[in-house]
Amino acid sequence: MSPSTVHLLVLVHGMWGHPGNLSELKRIAGETYSAALKDGSRLEILVPETNRDASTYDGIDWGGERVAKEILDRVSELDAAGVKVTKLSVTGYSLGGLVARYVVGILLQQGFFDNVEPVNFNTIATPNIGLPRYCSIMSVLSSALVPKLLSRTGEQFYCVDKWSPNGRPLLLVMADPERIFYKALQKFKNLKIYANGVNDGTVPYVTAAIETEDPFAEHATNGIDIQFHDEYNHVIKSHALPETAPTQPVVLSREWFNTVRPSRSLPFRFPLNVLAYTLLPVVIPAAISVALVKFSLESHSSRARIKALEKLEKEKESLENGSEKSNRRLAQILAELEQELENMSVEVTDDDSEVTSATSNSTPPSSGRSTPPLPQYQKGQPILNPHQQKIVVWLNTLPLKKEVAFFPHAMNAHAMIISRDLKRAPGNRSGESVIRHWADSLEI
Repeated sequence: MSPSTVHLLVLVHGMWGHPGNLSELKRIAGETYSAALKDGSRLEILVPETNRDASTYDGIDWGGERVAKEILDRVSELDAAGVKVTKLSVTGYSLGGLVARYVVGILLQQGFFDNVEPVNFNTIATPNIGLPRYCSIMSVLSSALVPKLLSRTGEQFYCVDKWSPNGRPLLLVMADPERIFYKALQKFKNLKIYANGVNDGTVPYVTAAIETEDPFAEHATNGIDIQFHDEYNHVIKSHALPETAPTQPVVLSREWFNTVRPSRSLPFRFPLNVLAYTLLPVVIPAAISVALVKFSLESHSSRARIKALEKLEKEKESLENGSEKSNRRLAQILAELEQELENMSVEVTDDDSEVTSATSNSTPPSSGRSTPPLPQYQKGQPILNPHQQKIVVWLNTLPLKKEVAFFPHAMNAHAMIISRDLKRAPGNRSGESVIRHWADSLEI
């Protein structure tokens, strides 16, 4: 009798996260596919545990190594129990989407897909091109502090790391069509990414949707026409900007005040909302101080942990001199490959200048529902560095399907899109329509 088979769905959480963050994704996917599948197999859901909380400071690469090992260990456990994994789907949320892209590169390098069919690959609110800068004081501070306070991961978020021997940042290497991460994505039958259109202060639209411009930045005044799915009321079906800019209200008029009036309120009921507003001048500075101390300590611990891990890897490499590549970290193999090809490939600085010129004169090639060029009157657009511009061009050559969630009244759409922290913020249940859209769209 042949062993039973499973379709393994892996869910990867984000920065500072833990498996509980993805409880609603796991619940809804499990309910949607609770019955036996068409081919007689069943759905198995894995939410990796090893790269959680402060461990997420250690970088996309080390996180990817941990998650990949957990996947391979689970596959081995199932195999020992007479259950064979025949299909794989992966969904990453926030940082987890970047970790997931690294993971599938490891799996491809180790020959995992020789026997397992890659089916669905999704990211949800993931900084696919890193974190963009904006023309604001907060953005300038973030771009300066995050690489220092979030250790290796923070450097990778802003593409200021020098991951490869020739100085290329990891996100650029992961988007390179000649590298294994891109080739791993090509193997999946379905590639889909979800982005928040507005109110995601953690992962803005342009990086989650892999775009250079944001049509939703001034959605309240730019006249954008948004149509929603009937069944999934917070998922945009289509959007279009007007050919000409709408007339703006006179400053200090009633209409003008309506446009500047805050549309979001604190997620508390009376009288807690009044108390919260009263305490904001005290709470915010105190919270910032505590956060800075916490981030500094955890970043220091992370850098010490990374040094220990790298030392252990060098010792292991010396003991396993001449071993098969499949037993070595993907980073080591790619480093050797980059070194070998450095003299044969075009210098990255030349590439960057070409991409900067190309993207300034034309729209990057894109698949899926890509955003057309924006009129000159749009404000609030990102400032992308040459690496990020190139990443947009490269990743949009993949057959991506892009979905946009829209929560105009959310305080934190980044948490709402996956219905995170429902006990503390029950309003985040509005994100269930996005989760059901994701679950129903999976090819299982």
